[in-house]
Amino acid sequence: MRDAAGAASRPAAAGQPRTPGAETPHARGDTRERIQAVALELFAEQGYEKTSLREIAERLAVTKAALYYHFKSKEDIVSSLVEDYFGQIDALIEWGRSQPRTAEVRGAVLNRYFGIVEDGSEVFRMMQQNQAALSALAAAKHRSELFRERMDGLVGILSEPGAPLAEQVRAAVALASVSFGCMFFADRARDPAELREVVLDIAFGLAAAQAPARTPARAPAQPVS
Repeated sequence: MRDAAGAASRPAAAGQPRTPGAETPHARGDTRERIQAVALELFAEQGYEKTSLREIAERLAVTKAALYYHFKSKEDIVSSLVEDYFGQIDALIEWGRSQPRTAEVRGAVLNRYFGIVEDGSEVFRMMQQNQAALSALAAAKHRSELFRERMDGLVGILSEPGAPLAEQVRAAVALASVSFGCMFFADRARDPAELREVVLDIAFGLAAAQAPARTPARAPAQPVS
């Protein structure tokens, strides 16, 4: 393990005080997320190509060595953002495959997918704004293939095994409606909750899905006479 300055260190033995400055796993996670957030801000403000690792480190008020501990390049930061997004979709696919193929499960999948897209909207916006620069990166073509694999996985959950082409297309369009509706209309909708309701209503219709039934409220206990 390395500390924030990049120097090698070992976890303290049981009962021994921790080395000052050493990052705990929790702290490493926090630092990584802070770097991602600040990089997104700078990429949006001045563009991917015009942003340097030095500027990211300065805005974070950390040394370049601390930044290099987590990311060796700007491309590494972009890749980490995409990998985090893919990781959420992978978890959703794994969950969906373990569930029965019902309209309610399809509704739950679409609802959770909306949340993933909504959380990643800033990343998508940054990638759209910097499309020319990012498309030249070595990982760009690979990302496209990985994205298609995951969309195939979600379509497989939203349609029956061996489903006819029309059913598969409806499932794919349901996912596309969530992605496009969430990102394109996010800054136009007065109420995010309204946008979610409208988008999911369209997607549910395409995928023959329905919202999970709510558990009825338990009736209040009657007093014993």
